[in-house]
Amino acid sequence: MAHLKDVRIPRLLLLLTALLSRELLSSFTFISTTASAFQPPLTLTDRNIISSRKWRDNIILRSTEEECSNTNNHNPSSNDNTMDGINSDRRRFARYAVNAATAGFITQATAASWFNPAVAEAKEKPKRLGGLPKKIRLVGNILDELQRDLMQERWDLVEKYPEQLRSFVPVFTKFTDSAFPSEATTDRELRIALRYEVGRFFASVVRLRKATNKRSLDEAYVAYSDMSLHFDTYLRMAGLYTYYDQLGYSAKNNEDFFVGLSDLIVYANQKKDPPLVRDLVVLTKGPDMGKTGIVIGIYSDESKNCIVKLDRFMGLREIKVVPLKWVGKRVGEQQPDDVFLIPRVDADT
Repeated sequence: MAHLKDVRIPRLLLLLTALLSRELLSSFTFISTTASAFQPPLTLTDRNIISSRKWRDNIILRSTEEECSNTNNHNPSSNDNTMDGINSDRRRFARYAVNAATAGFITQATAASWFNPAVAEAKEKPKRLGGLPKKIRLVGNILDELQRDLMQERWDLVEKYPEQLRSFVPVFTKFTDSAFPSEATTDRELRIALRYEVGRFFASVVRLRKATNKRSLDEAYVAYSDMSLHFDTYLRMAGLYTYYDQLGYSAKNNEDFFVGLSDLIVYANQKKDPPLVRDLVVLTKGPDMGKTGIVIGIYSDESKNCIVKLDRFMGLREIKVVPLKWVGKRVGEQQPDDVFLIPRVDADT
């Protein structure tokens, strides 16, 4: 009876070990199945890797079954040999059960870590925009050089800019479609608005070419001003501005800062010495009161508006359309507009 009691205990341990191993395997399988639901599709190389691991696990499980089968056919001739065989079987079965459970867990866990979504996205998915924003901002540099050559009436250089700017059509198109690709209402309306600004920009480029052929300076100024205005609007709508004037937005109107201090803004008499294109000016009224820039165009229609290119801030120059009566010519010695400091890369200079 003592021998029978000793036999029941190891068998109970074997049963508990088998149940524990099965529960561990089920838990690990559930975890790995849940994780795999969020994993990207497997490539052919990845499937080969997992298949090789499954083949290894099948070898382990097959050897486990064979060892267990051999254990069942074991027939010791004495009671002592019986106890030694039972203990040996218990250790062997426990070892194989744990190996089988951990082998399945390692395979599933390795597969889950192999397809980490963040790592897969960083390795396989290219940057959606790449260097497109930087390329689009280069148009601003070209417009600065165009302003320099136009205000110096270098027609031989001005007539080369339309073709140079036309080469950016694919860049604008690709950025617009890549930055706002979805069919959501906001993205769709933004694409329409951005395409409109691009269309108006290149329509102004055509007008600049015609004015250049006629050597009409005033028409060229207005065409250039419209080009600058539509490009500035595109940058704002596309989120390509390098800064946001939070102080200006919170104040809503710069005139609030100059209440009782309007005498601090010094400018020439607007009736006796009105500002013209190329003049350095200061805004005397309106939400941008106190800001300085240069007049790049004056509309000849009844609006009596002009286009002011504000001084550079954080690499960009805002374009403002304001009434001519809000603009005053700066007095005293002034630094020239920074576009005239851009070196010209040509052999004739």
